[in-house]
Amino acid sequence: MTNIYVLNGPNLNLLGVRDPAVYGSETLSHVEKRCATVADECGFELDFRQSNHEGELVDWIQEAGRQVAEGQSIGVVLNAGAYTHTSVALADAISGLSVPTIEVHISNVHAREAFRGHSYLSAVAAGIIVGLGTYGYEAGIRALAYRAQA
Repeated sequence: MTNIYVLNGPNLNLLGVRDPAVYGSETLSHVEKRCATVADECGFELDFRQSNHEGELVDWIQEAGRQVAEGQSIGVVLNAGAYTHTSVALADAISGLSVPTIEVHISNVHAREAFRGHSYLSAVAAGIIVGLGTYGYEAGIRALAYRAQA
């Protein structure tokens, strides 16, 4: 079965604990369950991961790129956390393998600190979802599914 990667960057393992006024009270485990349901509805298998390490995220994006090329994946929903604002390496991994990627942010990063308004990923992402809370993950999965069928 073809899969969809949902990759999460640093501190997203703290969902439900870290600043619930900004990020909500749902845990990452709950988000994963919701994503699995949506992926299944769309006819895809979910590969859901989280890492606090930039290199591991780069490795996973490269893995996804190889699977996309082999027809085994349709792409990545990526919440890179703080690496969004700092990581040329993640952007290079996405563009280097032409990985269809939907960039997701739980909060409206444009309504927060100025540095959060800059993303190294946006220029190489197929789409960007900002400020919809954890529903953004579901929207990202549906967007990748739509793109794959178009």
